[in-house]
Amino acid sequence: MNIEAITTAMLRIAAERGPQKSLCPTDVARAVSAENWRPLLGAVWQVAAELARQGKIEILRKGKPIRPDELRGVIRLRATS
Repeated sequence: MNIEAITTAMLRIAAERGPQKSLCPTDVARAVSAENWRPLLGAVWQVAAELARQGKIEILRKGKPIRPDELRGVIRLRATS
């Protein structure tokens, strides 16, 4: 698993969509490895939590921002404004 590739893909996709649109963690995993993306989801969540702590992205549940330590269930990601 390449954390740098996941980080780069997450920031790129979030920037492309902007703060008005969110992305699914699976979008990031598929961008890194289209054929074998499922095993990457744990690393995608870890990177999302770290980037959220740094203020580079927001983690959303039901459309509302959550703290990185609240990661569970269905989430979405978006660029910070």
